[in-house]
Amino acid sequence: MSAALKYTLGRIGLFVAVLAGLWLVDMNVFLKLMLALVFSAALSFFLLRGWRDELAGEMADATERRRTEKERLRSALAGDDDPNSTTSTEGPDTAR
Repeated sequence: MSAALKYTLGRIGLFVAVLAGLWLVDMNVFLKLMLALVFSAALSFFLLRGWRDELAGEMADATERRRTEKERLRSALAGDDDPNSTTSTEGPDTAR
C-alpha cells in the first residue's frame, strides 16, 4: 500500500474516531465537526509521524527522479548526450 494512501486513510480514520467520541457530547453538529477536525489534525501530528515521514520520502524520491529525467531529456535535446543512455559519466571535455 502506498504511503499516500496509508496516511490519507489514517487521517480520515482519526477524524472519524474523534467525531464518534464527540458525538456523545451534547453540542451543535457544526461545532462537533470543527472540533473533530482540529483534534484529529493535532493527533495525526503525533500518531502518524512515521507514515508522514514515509510519504515525504516517497515524494522526495519522485521529485529527484523527475528532475534527473528532465535534465537527461534537456541534454539529449541539446545534443550533449546520447538519448539512449540513462546517465552520463563523461563530461564534454573528457570525451575525445
